[in-house]
Amino acid sequence: MLNRLTINPRQPYSIGMISEFDDLSDKIDRLAELTQSLRRENATLRQSNALLAAENEAFMDRLGQAQQRVEALLATIPSEDDEVSLTNEEADQ
Repeated sequence: MLNRLTINPRQPYSIGMISEFDDLSDKIDRLAELTQSLRRENATLRQSNALLAAENEAFMDRLGQAQQRVEALLATIPSEDDEVSLTNEEADQ
């Protein structure tokens, strides 16, 4: 006679449960792929951001240099008061 406690006539997992495990495994695989894809995209975006930041800094430097040149040119242009003084001096002569 067989002992009923040692024999399990049923499988440990039902077909439905195995199907759920398979679905869960597929979802985990897709999540892992998506995670890797997002990490690669993030690295690419960080690299692009660093390049754009360097480019922006170079443009800011060029803008500062242009501003200094314009200010230097403006300093050489006589003001209205200077022009009036020159006109009065010419009239006095």
